Amino acid sequence: MANTSSAKKNVRKMARKTAVNKARRSSVRTFLRAVEEAITAGDQKAANEALKAAEPAMMRAVSKGIFHKNTASRKISRLNKRVKAIG
Repeated sequence: MANTSSAKKNVRKMARKTAVNKARRSSVRTFLRAVEEAITAGDQKAANEALKAAEPAMMRAVSKGIFHKNTASRKISRLNKRVKAIG
């Protein structure tokens, strides 16, 4: 357990940041899930639109430090490849 007042404050700060990061990560996963569902349904138009919405959300998460840049690029690249393969 935290002993000093500054350590206690850091614990409170981490709890707030964790909650915010968790919400952001969840939001990004929702965008990615929409792309996945459109791909499995075989609807290329819907998949393209979902991917166009997911890409900026993913990159915003990168700028906030939730995902690594290469991870986001890799995921977007793989999704893009799968969307193109539908048609």
